[in-house]
Amino acid sequence: MKINVFATVIAASLATTAVADGVVNLYSSRHYDTDERLYSDFEEATGITINRIEGKADELIARMQAEGANSPADILLTVDTSRLARAKDAGVLQSIDSTVLEDRIPSNLQDADNQWFGFSQRARIVFYDKADVDNPPATYMDLIKPEYKGMVCHRSSSNVYAQTLLSAIIENHGEEKAREWAAGMVENFARAPQGGDTDQLRGIISGECDVSVANSYYFARALRKDVKGLSADIDKIAWVFPSQDAEGAHMNLSGGGVAAHAPNRDNAVKFLEYLASDQAQQYFSGGNDEFPAVPSVEKSESVAKLGEFVADDVELSKVALNLPTAQKIFNEVGWE
Repeated sequence: MKINVFATVIAASLATTAVADGVVNLYSSRHYDTDERLYSDFEEATGITINRIEGKADELIARMQAEGANSPADILLTVDTSRLARAKDAGVLQSIDSTVLEDRIPSNLQDADNQWFGFSQRARIVFYDKADVDNPPATYMDLIKPEYKGMVCHRSSSNVYAQTLLSAIIENHGEEKAREWAAGMVENFARAPQGGDTDQLRGIISGECDVSVANSYYFARALRKDVKGLSADIDKIAWVFPSQDAEGAHMNLSGGGVAAHAPNRDNAVKFLEYLASDQAQQYFSGGNDEFPAVPSVEKSESVAKLGEFVADDVELSKVALNLPTAQKIFNEVGWE
């Protein structure tokens, strides 16, 4: 595992100051510059200083395991249900009691044992070329219809978004249907799975794909500001929120939890409760084009442009239990 030297030095520093008053130590795999406002607003409102280590989720989870009871980490903040589930399974989170979080975060966006909570969402939706596709897929299962053979682009099976989507299909439709879907997707691929979500959208612009699956905030970001290879021709792309007459659109989650050995536990809970506040929720949406997790909070302009839709309200803690089965299916059907 590659460890950032700067982060290692910071970790050593945190370990010596972890119990200081007014401190919370944050391990975060969210890599968005716009999150700076979240941190500065919290510090100004509470007087609590946030010390941060940033890195890839799996590296941070492994670091917390290695540090054990001596870990300075108070909070793990990361993206996708699969990574939150990994953290729980690794024993690096703890259950907490918070009336604020219980009341503001919908129950399906919480871990069953209150070890993690979701704070923002991205819808995983179908995008298509307006000029070439007259009848776009209306559901996730429609993506495997023969009429879309050689037209569909998606990320690799190693990607957490792909893993969580298949895990949700398992929960909603059963393992047999999920295997049928994964095999059908492989049959309909326009190219070998590659790149990130923005690359799936760029594939429509370049003509490599007629249909792609991607998270909503990549598209909303390109509506709000210039994204190379996408924004200039974004009018070529239309979108569908899948399964509106069934389970609804699958939602990816960004969330966090209190570290198992948090030396500043009370401050950690305060920070998570702040992330559920109207102010923070609005910033998730306005700063990073995500859907708020708190239903009463208004969406930003870029997100609102995507329109109203029905979201899948499946319990994500149950979806997380299907991740090993999802990976097994990917391997069996040859989804690279």
